[in-house]
Amino acid sequence: MSSTSSIASARPSSEFAESSPKYNYRWLLLFGVWLLYAAFGLAATSLAPLVGYIKDDMTLSHSELGTILGIWQLVYIGSAIPCGILLDKFGSRWGLTIGGIIIALSLLTRGLSDNYMQLLAAVMIFGIGGPIISAGAPKVVTAWFKGSDRGLAMGIYMTGPGIGGIISLTLTHSTLLPALDDSWRNIMFLWAGVSLVVSMLWLLISSHKSADPPASEIPSGAGSGGQLAAFKTILREPAVILVLLMSVGVFLFNHGLNNWLPELLRNDGMTFIEAGYWAAIPTVIGIIGSLLIPRLATPGRRFNILIGLSACAAAASLLLHFQEGPLLFSGLLLQGIARSSLMTVLILTLVELPAIGERYAGLASGFFFSAAEIGGVLGPVTLGLLYDATGNFDTGLYFLTAVAVATGLGGVKLKQLARQR
Repeated sequence: MSSTSSIASARPSSEFAESSPKYNYRWLLLFGVWLLYAAFGLAATSLAPLVGYIKDDMTLSHSELGTILGIWQLVYIGSAIPCGILLDKFGSRWGLTIGGIIIALSLLTRGLSDNYMQLLAAVMIFGIGGPIISAGAPKVVTAWFKGSDRGLAMGIYMTGPGIGGIISLTLTHSTLLPALDDSWRNIMFLWAGVSLVVSMLWLLISSHKSADPPASEIPSGAGSGGQLAAFKTILREPAVILVLLMSVGVFLFNHGLNNWLPELLRNDGMTFIEAGYWAAIPTVIGIIGSLLIPRLATPGRRFNILIGLSACAAAASLLLHFQEGPLLFSGLLLQGIARSSLMTVLILTLVELPAIGERYAGLASGFFFSAAEIGGVLGPVTLGLLYDATGNFDTGLYFLTAVAVATGLGGVKLKQLARQR
């Protein structure tokens, strides 16, 4: 695979002037990235509305279900950095295509699983394809967008998982299960087909001549010595370490609550269909926030926005103790605001640090998601364990409140470090 076929390794130059075809084509590339991230969102949320069906079908405990929901993040931890290195070296045309195909394979094998271990292995496959998408997407955006356009572009592609989540949460029980013989396995096969089609569309879009970078700006790929130097450069920066620690908290909160929210609502007395619609509220709000907040998160405002979003997360987890009415709605609203941009603003902070920039965007994104998915594993598993231990989600929600407060304190420290530079 030649690096000359990569679009994500390009840097905007004079060839990307507003009058050039490449300047306009970057929005189509962004659409391709958005499609891939939407497929990512479908896969990531596909099991959450089906927890009750899978539990009954395979006779699983909440702890086992929590492990299934969180296992792909465990794989993610080990695969994200290698994926980031490969993306920096070879680019994203084929990398993102392969990532989408792996996601489709994960969904296919979920539908074919007959027991706990098979389903666990099928979900683990997603932990290999997922980081290729999540590390490759910001790399494409960093290469092709500048200034406020970069924040807007990141906000746009970050709506992809939200749209995928809305489709999964709202259509699973209301439309898809009745149309697909009430079989959760058939839904997995449907999403596998969607992911495969999206992967082929991305390959088509990124193969156009307008997606090719200028020959003078195509990297040859760093060797092992260069990668070691890059590791040292990135990890000696205190702000990088703090961002990575905060990413653990953000993902613990998001993945823990996102995966268990339909079951949490159903545990409070809602039907499957009602829980699906209510669980989609944070996703809808998150999509709107993703389009607005990252563009506002300029360097001068960024840290205050991080602190504010963390406060929203803490308040949301407290309000979700209420089972109905305005307080529950307010909690879901605040959860949507928090989940909309906490990750996006953190990634913006990371890739725009002087030690990172476009050169190490892929590697830094790999570091980010490798660290973050520690929280991605802990969130679903911890909430499942706490439920089995207490018989309810109250303790888990208090735990998420503490995590959100700690993340906000990290934002305060980042602000202090920025003043010292």
